[in-house]
Amino acid sequence: MERKCYIDNLRWLAILLLFPFHAVQIWSGGEYSGFYIWSHTSTVLYMFSTAVYPWYMTLLFVIAGMSCKYSLLKRTNKQFVLERVKKLVIPFFFGLLALVPIMTYIAEVFFNGYTGSYLQQYELFFTKKTDLTGYHGGFTPAHLWFMLYLFVISLTALLIVRLQKKYLPKFRVGRLSYFLIILMFVPEWFCLYVLNIGGKSLGQFMILFLFGYYILSEESILQKLQQYRFVSLALCILSGSLYTYLYCFENIRNLLMDGLYIFYGWMGIITLISIGQSKLNFHSRLSDYLSRASFPVYILHMPILVVVGFFVLKSPIGVVWQFLLIVLISFIATFLIYEIVKRIPALRFFLGITKRKL
Repeated sequence: MERKCYIDNLRWLAILLLFPFHAVQIWSGGEYSGFYIWSHTSTVLYMFSTAVYPWYMTLLFVIAGMSCKYSLLKRTNKQFVLERVKKLVIPFFFGLLALVPIMTYIAEVFFNGYTGSYLQQYELFFTKKTDLTGYHGGFTPAHLWFMLYLFVISLTALLIVRLQKKYLPKFRVGRLSYFLIILMFVPEWFCLYVLNIGGKSLGQFMILFLFGYYILSEESILQKLQQYRFVSLALCILSGSLYTYLYCFENIRNLLMDGLYIFYGWMGIITLISIGQSKLNFHSRLSDYLSRASFPVYILHMPILVVVGFFVLKSPIGVVWQFLLIVLISFIATFLIYEIVKRIPALRFFLGITKRKL
């Protein structure tokens, strides 16, 4: 089957977006809203964070579901599971022990005035009571929650797919109208409240993964999204503008806002996929490189960004320059470190770096 290059390109573009997205958390919300360092609230950066959040991680789960469809055409169950262990589980535990404590150490120093050594902080990391965010120190999976969730969801989806192929071998979703595609946000909304741990809903991401596998990998559905791409874009902009305003300026948090949040996120996903089909379905040396680097970069970027941000915040320059400096230095440092570790066999293994794309 011809490789869908736009899926790879959407993935690495979404992961590169994490540099500015995580940088703006330093100026988003309040001191206790959630990040390992914090300066003050910048309205513009807070709006940017709010506008991006509903669709950027959800897009990655949809893309993972679409990729799973093509992956299972070429792999046995055993091959699929072993690949996910190498790409997700091993890097998760390596990052949990070697990288995440860097961020919680910075948080301890920044918020709590911690004066102990870095190694002594490991005791706090495993014993301190925490809400699992680690934003003020203590144990947390940090940004690696995505890899743990994706592994659990991938195995669950494998079971569902194999049962479906055995008992409903002719099942396909290929004739949904555009209106019904839009309405898929409703079951996602219901699933938002299923196994929602610290604002990360396993139920929501599971159904999005299955949407990617069963719905957004169907050519007839993709053609329909292409046909109505400008309608999707308009609905995305309108719902996103309304959601961002109500969240940031009216401070509304209720059930209907949850629905608007899900609707906007879903419209963002189908808009990006429809744009991706027409504008991003290509490969080049750069896109191939970024595709291979995407998951290691995801693992490495956060501790680097937090350390860079800790020192940049001490500089007497304005917010805009601090933000740009954090993004630029973190970006360069992350890729430099990636280039180093990919040449060390042991670190290649622990970061799940292989020649084969996920």
